[in-house]
Amino acid sequence: MDTGVDFLLQTMLGEKSMEKKVCNISKKCGGCQYQNMIYKEQLKKKQKQVEKLLGSFCKVYPIVGMEYPYYYRNKVHAVFQREKNGNIISGVYQAGTHKVVKVDDCLIEDQLADKIIVSIRNLLKSFKIKVYDEDTRYGLLRHVLIRVGKKSGQVMVVLVVGTPIFPSKNNFVKALTKLHPEISTIVLNVNNQKTSMVLGEKENVIYGKGFIEDTLCEHVFRISSKSFYQINVSQTERLYQKAIELANLKGKERVIDAYCGIGTIGIIASEKAGEVIGVELNKDAVKDAIVNAKRNQIKNIRFYENDAGKFMVGMAKQGEKADVVIMDPPRAGSDEAFLSSVLTLAPKRIVYISCNPETQARDLKYLTKHGYKPEGVYPYDLFPWTSHVETVTLLQKVNS
Repeated sequence: MDTGVDFLLQTMLGEKSMEKKVCNISKKCGGCQYQNMIYKEQLKKKQKQVEKLLGSFCKVYPIVGMEYPYYYRNKVHAVFQREKNGNIISGVYQAGTHKVVKVDDCLIEDQLADKIIVSIRNLLKSFKIKVYDEDTRYGLLRHVLIRVGKKSGQVMVVLVVGTPIFPSKNNFVKALTKLHPEISTIVLNVNNQKTSMVLGEKENVIYGKGFIEDTLCEHVFRISSKSFYQINVSQTERLYQKAIELANLKGKERVIDAYCGIGTIGIIASEKAGEVIGVELNKDAVKDAIVNAKRNQIKNIRFYENDAGKFMVGMAKQGEKADVVIMDPPRAGSDEAFLSSVLTLAPKRIVYISCNPETQARDLKYLTKHGYKPEGVYPYDLFPWTSHVETVTLLQKVNS
């Protein structure tokens, strides 16, 4: 291990991060692959993983870990199931199965979110609410999704049901909010399809505004039930600050924020850019992005509901240019069609944020063959106790 990495771990990680809390369900759950390791060893393992996959392209800098790597998830999902003895449990599917592992509290999930889920489970019996059965497709409550604004303290509860008819809905809301006055809004989401997808298309707000807000890099963002928002706010701030630093914006550049979601990184970058264009396929996220720009009084950013690759090809055909493309694709990475569209637009710099170094390695191989040079990879641990790691790298156009 690079001595620079060891030094960074010693200086950045406080004593709290060296604590080892014990999870009683880790073997059944399977969600935290590194539960048996102390945190420092997890970071070393992730560093080696990134170096192995991306080290051949450029220098891999020391990973940035968390001072206190617990209870960081601001989005918590629970599935409900009735056991043979009639008891209702809530938790997560055991890896590779549809058997529910009961979870009352989790070491990586927001603690208030876990308490609210337990309260909902306890209320079901008194309100005679049946949980959904996947086989018979009978029952009401399928899932509960909780989103917490880590800085704002606002809490959203999403009740995912098999039918829009919710008996004693108002009384249920009163009982739940009495137990947890911290709840800001409750959304009823209807999913009556035989699907592994958690959320359905139709939903109605039954308490509050139907969204929450949170602050990221000193900007306020509106978050709805279906919008993507990074689950670890403190580490995301560090990651985004590095991404914008790598973009090297001087105030005149045109920036494309591909896969822009609710507009987080584009809005944060807009202060240092001349113009930002955000592109996203998820219509709910685009609506939130437009509201977020207004909320933060950002006037040099525009959002489009479109496929980012097709959008950039269209720009190039019209003779439009972009100086910087910031891309943050899903775990599957980008396909060749998207990467080809980036090449067509030919930005001077590409800032590539990734939650999967394996697919990022594949994409860097393509981009380096077509005139771009990676200038360094910076790993960030957004997912302690799991095998996942986030990275950001800058690619410069050769001879640009």
